[in-house]
Amino acid sequence: MVSNQQKDRSVVLRWSPDPRCVALARLELRKALTDWGLSVLEDSAVLILSELLTNATLHAKVTPEQTIETRYFRSSGALRIEVHDGSEERPQPRTPDAEAPDGRGLLLVDALADEWGVVDRTGPGKIVWASLSLPVVRPGGRGRS
Repeated sequence: MVSNQQKDRSVVLRWSPDPRCVALARLELRKALTDWGLSVLEDSAVLILSELLTNATLHAKVTPEQTIETRYFRSSGALRIEVHDGSEERPQPRTPDAEAPDGRGLLLVDALADEWGVVDRTGPGKIVWASLSLPVVRPGGRGRS
């Protein structure tokens, strides 16, 4: 894992394409959310990250020398979670077989995120991203989501 944190507003981490990195990435996101006072978003954010990063480690078909990058940052009233990988293959939501143990990840992301999508990145590969609206803070310090 390689880390870069800027102005307490973004976290950039690089991972080998190993499924074990998902648990470490979740821990780093939890730390960032706590630091930013956004623990209220933790459950949804961590599940979204897990699904996006798991897809990248399983399906991105990157070489062992390539890394997968995660970025978490606050922007324009939202928390944005990004997973960058070197594969051109774009994830597609699918209807899973009722008996299948997998195939529901992007359906979960779609249900939890306010928005999500896939965009090209500079160089090879893509960025799969999702955003969650930040809680609105009312005068007096009480927030609502």
